[in-house]
Amino acid sequence: MLKIAFPYIAQPHQTLHSLPIAMEIASRHTDTEVHVACTTEAHLDYAKTLSALYPHAKARFDLLKMPEILRRRIEHSGPGVMGKLASLFFNRDYFSRFEAIVVPERTSLYLRRMGIRKPRLIWTRHGAGDRAIGFARDVKEFDFVLLSGKKIEERLLSQGAISPGRYYRGSYAKFDIVRRMARSRPALFDNDKPIVLYNPHFSSKLSSWPLLGEEVLQYFANQDRYNLIFAPHYRLFDKHRQEGEQLVSRYAHHDHILIDPGSPRSIDMTYTMAADIYLGDVSSQVAEFLVRPRPCVFLNAHHVSWQSDRNYHFWNLGQVLESTSGMTGALAQAVTKHDDFLEAQRQYILETFEFTDDGPTAPGAADAIVDYLRSAA
Repeated sequence: MLKIAFPYIAQPHQTLHSLPIAMEIASRHTDTEVHVACTTEAHLDYAKTLSALYPHAKARFDLLKMPEILRRRIEHSGPGVMGKLASLFFNRDYFSRFEAIVVPERTSLYLRRMGIRKPRLIWTRHGAGDRAIGFARDVKEFDFVLLSGKKIEERLLSQGAISPGRYYRGSYAKFDIVRRMARSRPALFDNDKPIVLYNPHFSSKLSSWPLLGEEVLQYFANQDRYNLIFAPHYRLFDKHRQEGEQLVSRYAHHDHILIDPGSPRSIDMTYTMAADIYLGDVSSQVAEFLVRPRPCVFLNAHHVSWQSDRNYHFWNLGQVLESTSGMTGALAQAVTKHDDFLEAQRQYILETFEFTDDGPTAPGAADAIVDYLRSAA
């Protein structure tokens, strides 16, 4: 019997990228033993809640060992680098029991340095953006990699990070579980105004939030043409939760503004599916938004020379602003001139998510993982 672990040692937004694959293996391959493991009780409860969408999957759920003082710190402030490494270090014996460990992050590669040699390490990735972090040099240390489409395959092949027989192309498991959740999504506003999603990245070196974020919120507070959802990357307020809650309170009296500093709805595509216009910077959530092509506006707060930089390839899919001064015109033109970007958006999605239909993609990934493990045994 193959024993496969799906650990979650980082923030919960990564869970949706691999949990559907765990559930499909547990459903489709009865001769496997699938374990879902988390660092905190809250994260484990979230994984169990999501797994209920797969009633036929028989998986086991484990709470990883952790000194309680460190677990409480992670629960309060999120898992930093040391917290993630501790999740691996204190569970070396646990991880050594498996034939494979399937992860959406790359920190788990440190298991090799901790002496864990037996399990195959499999990377599902999380997100489908163009930034270099998704194409890091250590990708080649994984035994098997799952890819969403041709764009990512070609870039990783050109780097020598993957090789034939050790990857599978055509899976973006998050879409599977989002479709299962989409059956009961309430309306977000009680009016018919267009919805703008402002979705800045968490990294201060890349994000529009530190330099332009307050201006963006004030702009929308002082107009009545659009609804605004401010739902940044989950990690923006992960270690600054009080700041996020203060923003919620400050704008609570604006019924056309919804601020979400990090609830489950900020990571399960509730907002990317509901919005009419995307306003952001470098978050890969723009790729998820564009599965249904719609207008985009990007904020170049750091005045990057981006035109020939492939890490900013998706900025060719909408207008790029250097400041908030042109916001009114940019939002209007994003709609009226969307046809100028429509074909580029469609081509981008075809290259990023190479799916033959609208059906689930996690089953194929699940079968590919099991086939690989059996052939490598």
